[in-house]
Amino acid sequence: MNFYTMLKAKAERGEPARVGLIGTGKFGTMYLSQVRKVPGVHLVGIAELNLPRAFASLKRTMWPDEQVNAKTLEEAYRTGKTCVIQSADELIRSPFTEIIIDCTGIAELGLEIDLKCIRYGKSIVNVNVEADILAGPAIARRAREAGVVYSLAYGDQPAEICEMVDWARTAGFEVVCAGKGTRFQPRYHQSTPDTIWPLYGIPEEHAIKSGMNPRLFNSFLDGTKSAIEMACVSNCTGLLPPANGLKFPACGADDLPRLLKPKADGGILERSGMVEVVASEERDGRPVFRDLRFGIYVTLTGDSEYMEDCYKEYGMVVDETGKYTSLYRPNHMIGLELNISVASIATRREPTGQPNAFSADVVSVAKFDIPAGTILDGEGGYYVYGEAIPARVSVEKGLLPLNFSAKKRVLRDIKAGEFLSYNDVEFDPDCLTMQLRREMKDLIR
Repeated sequence: MNFYTMLKAKAERGEPARVGLIGTGKFGTMYLSQVRKVPGVHLVGIAELNLPRAFASLKRTMWPDEQVNAKTLEEAYRTGKTCVIQSADELIRSPFTEIIIDCTGIAELGLEIDLKCIRYGKSIVNVNVEADILAGPAIARRAREAGVVYSLAYGDQPAEICEMVDWARTAGFEVVCAGKGTRFQPRYHQSTPDTIWPLYGIPEEHAIKSGMNPRLFNSFLDGTKSAIEMACVSNCTGLLPPANGLKFPACGADDLPRLLKPKADGGILERSGMVEVVASEERDGRPVFRDLRFGIYVTLTGDSEYMEDCYKEYGMVVDETGKYTSLYRPNHMIGLELNISVASIATRREPTGQPNAFSADVVSVAKFDIPAGTILDGEGGYYVYGEAIPARVSVEKGLLPLNFSAKKRVLRDIKAGEFLSYNDVEFDPDCLTMQLRREMKDLIR
């Protein structure tokens, strides 16, 4: 990639990338642990409402006190130090930042941040996949028109899956399927913040003491995060989710080319060119051999016997026909890898993944029967989980986006397993999210 050499050259010219970070949760803190060691990148400012949390994160990641004591963003810019403030607005409006990293994880807030960044000419690294799924294709189009870069966050699985897909297509392969692994059982769709710790095998007192967020963990286990990430990949690559949602087949690394291929050739896919998440547990609870719980993958095929011979000659795992093979990465390092996105924008003006169409959506499905009058609580909560489906289906049926479901009052009784629609909840049709969602209809592919 040559990023390190180019960043060193920027440092030598006295032209480092000027970065602002919003949020010092897990992802933001992981970035803090790395960025101070990279030449050519200057973290000018950190915006965090909870200032003690920001300084605690800096201390945990070994930042010297004298490096983070700038009183203003201008002082930080001139001295090479870092300023910690509470106002994300100030960070975005500042003439001393050029790349903003959104680590808030709050969907509708993220859309506001994205639009402000575009207004003030700032490129965006969006760790906030929740916002990306809600209106990312519309935001990305606006960013391109404004001449700034809108990018997924490298280190998160969607960006790394997109990289694998791009590599495969550029090398001349047909991408049959791409996705990730996770822990999953069908009954996990009904998990709630009250049931999450026993399902993970974590004592509740330990979770509370460690500050573990039950809603966040629940979003991973109930299938919502997987749906969000696969829809994100779909919007960047054109690979589609299954018509009725992800199947989560139990599958290890060696079985990828056998299972993740079209039904016509003995696999489980509706067709070639899809996204899917593989489970690390068999349905009876046994662990999958060589599971990909923390990994990503692509399954590939070609168009000649010569290619199939090459697979064999170079030790590739293939299916029983010899036509399909796969590549995978067993782990990803999340925020520890985030500076790759900053480097890509700063040196090449290129995103590490960007939605260019509205191919998939994440919609709300009832976990249990929901009585009329209930106030929904959104992602990772008690009432709904997210399902990834083709965007065309979501729009035609007027289905309710998962990350637009929080704080919405239900207008009728909903049955368990039922997809919710806009007609089922109270909402403001003229709010920012709905304005952007209307733009998304022009981007359906």
